[in-house]
Amino acid sequence: MGVEYPRGALFNIMAGYLKELIGTKVSIIANDGRHYIGTLHGLDLRTNLIVTDCVERIYSEDEGCEVAPYGLLVLRGDNVALIGELDEDVEARTDLETVRAAPLKPIVH
Repeated sequence: MGVEYPRGALFNIMAGYLKELIGTKVSIIANDGRHYIGTLHGLDLRTNLIVTDCVERIYSEDEGCEVAPYGLLVLRGDNVALIGELDEDVEARTDLETVRAAPLKPIVH
């Protein structure tokens, strides 16, 4: 059995965590399987995210990771599956040309 939170409490927990990430580089996995990297600039009451300097990483099993620049991205909060701070040291050592991976599949609710 899961933990029951009062109405709005879960949002307050998540919003508190996300507010601490404002101004830092984050990695976001969307429900449709897309992977975004950028700086979390802000969020609203519905946990919609504003991400600046944003790129999408497009994975392939045959070629290196493609990077599509977006610049500014506004992502609906209900489309976010996972968000976390990006380890910039690991990021600096990663050669995306050598990364091979199957594209992420959409999350089915």
